[in-house]
Amino acid sequence: MEKMCVLDETKICDDCGECNVCDLDPNKICDNCMKCVNTGADYNAIEIDEIIEDSSGNPVYEQLRKDLEETDGVTPFDCFRDEKP
Repeated sequence: MEKMCVLDETKICDDCGECNVCDLDPNKICDNCMKCVNTGADYNAIEIDEIIEDSSGNPVYEQLRKDLEETDGVTPFDCFRDEKP
């Protein structure tokens, strides 16, 4: 199965790297520093455009999980857990 683009689900990934660009500094590759989330504001908002209730078998979700694990070697979203594994 071909890897799909995480920014445009209708496009096959061509390794352009646009999905790895830092949201705060477009000249930087994201290194998961979390500065974009920890802004010191009274509140933060994240727009949710889709909810996947059962992710098992969903190829886009499975590909994202695989890509994240390969990138940093940890289980995706561990940074949000209270206790580190």
